Amino acid sequence: MSTEQTRGWRELWRKEDWWAVWIGLSIVAAACLAFANGSSLRWLAVVPPRWTAPDALLARLAADWPRYLALLGFWLAVFALALRSVGQRVAAFVPGFAIVFAAATLIFVAGQWQGSTAFNLEPPLLALLLGLVVANTVTLPDWLAAGLRGELYVKTGIVLLGATLPLSLIALAGPVALAQASIVSLATFGAIYVAAVRLGLDRRFAATLGVGGAVCGVSAAIAVAGAVNAKREHVAITITLVILWAIAMIFALPAVAWALGLPTGVAGAWIGTSEFADAAGIAAAQAYGGLAERTGAVAGTTEQALQAFTLVKVVGRDMWIGIWAVALAIVATTRWEARPGSARPDPREIWIRFPKFVFGFLIASAIISFFTAGYSLAEYNRVVAPDLVGPIRDLRTWAFILCFLSIGLTTRLRDLARAGPRPFGAFTIGVAVNLALGAALSIWLLRDHWARLGS
Repeated sequence: MSTEQTRGWRELWRKEDWWAVWIGLSIVAAACLAFANGSSLRWLAVVPPRWTAPDALLARLAADWPRYLALLGFWLAVFALALRSVGQRVAAFVPGFAIVFAAATLIFVAGQWQGSTAFNLEPPLLALLLGLVVANTVTLPDWLAAGLRGELYVKTGIVLLGATLPLSLIALAGPVALAQASIVSLATFGAIYVAAVRLGLDRRFAATLGVGGAVCGVSAAIAVAGAVNAKREHVAITITLVILWAIAMIFALPAVAWALGLPTGVAGAWIGTSEFADAAGIAAAQAYGGLAERTGAVAGTTEQALQAFTLVKVVGRDMWIGIWAVALAIVATTRWEARPGSARPDPREIWIRFPKFVFGFLIASAIISFFTAGYSLAEYNRVVAPDLVGPIRDLRTWAFILCFLSIGLTTRLRDLARAGPRPFGAFTIGVAVNLALGAALSIWLLRDHWARLGS
């Protein structure tokens, strides 16, 4: 086996993307094995109860504390193994993660309070808000940063999300989602890039901004910045803009969708074309779906909102990361910095840059779809949903809460002020294109398709 082949195989346990796949698929496999033997992961996948009276809540938490301790041990073990394999210090991660998990537990409890439910403060959204407040008012200790692994948590959650999205639904909606995502990706990148260049920004910075808004904000910005040799501050500014606009859209998109009375599938598709980060989009879709289920004022379920969002954003837009990285690397090396004897970009970069957790998402969907193929709809709802899919969904929620809390605790609003108005102006033009084009596709042109999703 050649050195290059060996290096390729080593990526399977040396890259964070792959570890998110292994963790997520291991949970799915364990859930299927337990279900096949008449058991489930319900004991491990503990969640706080919905509550109004503190006495009843405290009694339930006192009875379930071994389950929370076991869940902490489980997440510590799998994430520590992943981080050690990619070269991170486990000793630094453990204390930071323990604090993050404790905070996530308290936030989960607060999010289950009837008052939080009434104001549509789902636990992941509450985690993000509290994280932002703390990060921008308190100086956090340096050692805590090792536990704030938002990318690893959200990628693991996305793989688990695949287990709740049937493969048949992906096949049915996939072509539409891919077409919609491709149109948005191309148009948004073009709008941001042209605006940034006309405002006098460096082309590498313009490309990083453009892909950050067109695809999957943080991951895309990092991948393309490396491909075009952008400066470190370009990446930092892009990520800050992505996060701030993504947070704003968490509140704006559900509010507008609610005012328009959109079915949850339609709202989820619009969020998928208009959001700038997977984590934020999941929070917005989950919040809108939860509000729809509780009030009955609009048609659809939380799962329909999440399914539509995932098909457009995760399956559709995120796949463009590798494509943009290669295309812009070619442009950068042949047009922007062409020099005699310079190396040609390698088309294999598409594979290198491709977000591997998307494969995990699809495989998880395939496993659950195959495993439950023999069940009728009534049997699925009565047996499979609570005992097999339910615990996976609850572990997914934990992963998202850990992710949103990490994002909130690492977002510094003052970083944007250092960048000046030009990057903000260029990115905001992309935001307008994203919103308008996403609305035209999701709410008008393809409304019937997304409204019927999963029904």
